[in-house]
Amino acid sequence: MALVGLVRVSTDRQEVQRQHDALDSVCVRVFEEAISGTRKATDRPGLRDALDYLRPGDLLTVQEVDRLGRNLLDGLLTLSELFQRGISVKVLDGVAAGEHTERSLILDPALALAEDRRRDISRKTKNGLDAAAKRGSKGGRNRAPGVRARRPARGRRRGAAGGQSGRAERGHPGLGSSSVPVARVVAWRNLSRAPAAGCRPRFRRVTR
Repeated sequence: MALVGLVRVSTDRQEVQRQHDALDSVCVRVFEEAISGTRKATDRPGLRDALDYLRPGDLLTVQEVDRLGRNLLDGLLTLSELFQRGISVKVLDGVAAGEHTERSLILDPALALAEDRRRDISRKTKNGLDAAAKRGSKGGRNRAPGVRARRPARGRRRGAAGGQSGRAERGHPGLGSSSVPVARVVAWRNLSRAPAAGCRPRFRRVTR
């Protein structure tokens, strides 16, 4: 008799470590898949490989019964196939915790509850997106934190370059950078370096 584990999450972004912590120490082998539990067993590669690996007398082991699936009809068919082959199901946590060698009034309702929870999650998600759309907001996940963190940096660089130039920030001798426009500083410099014959620069140096 061997315990064969099954780890399932719906997407690659979900964490699997908690399930592995519960299964790795008691199972001879653990199969993992990232796929919706509503899919048929034939469309689930992890479950399919586990079913092929199991032998009579073995136990298919999951942390909770919803890891077997969230499709009641297909879940019941899978259980029936396992029990007919002499393979038991072991659930570590939840309302169906224990070893099961046949369908029962505990295991079957637990699968029905898993499917109902999936419908409830889908309904709440849809209602939340609809409510956000009515408020003019776009639902979904936030942008990655790194993207948000880079934007202020670009803004600061634009602020430094788009305001006064470095020369104006350091100031011109005798002229305050905060009160004299950059164009006037440049004009004063050009006129003071090469004044026309017989003409005085229009801008005089101001000493403070």
